[in-house]
Amino acid sequence: MNKRTIEIKVRLNEEEAEQLNERVRKSGLSREAYIRQLLSGYIPRDAPPPDYFAMMRELHGIGRNLNQIAQKAHVLRVMDVQRYDLQVRQLEAAIRQITAAVILPQPIET
Repeated sequence: MNKRTIEIKVRLNEEEAEQLNERVRKSGLSREAYIRQLLSGYIPRDAPPPDYFAMMRELHGIGRNLNQIAQKAHVLRVMDVQRYDLQVRQLEAAIRQITAAVILPQPIET
């Protein structure tokens, strides 16, 4: 069952409607999702370029490969596991930072 049962009609002039529609188009969100993010105190970001998703898949793949190597190295005790684990954590932090900069909505400054 849909929890959103309240409908609100808003009248906009032509310029306001065009501005809203352009921002919604750039964000890749539905008009409703765009407005909900604004109401939640966030400014939706423009949709990332298609290359972003390919780059993130590549970074995640690298991270998985590093994790597999680390597991094997830990068992065989042939490398500095602490140093390696630090590099994995830095990769994961970079992925989170890129995602926050490109994807996540930005809080509205008051």
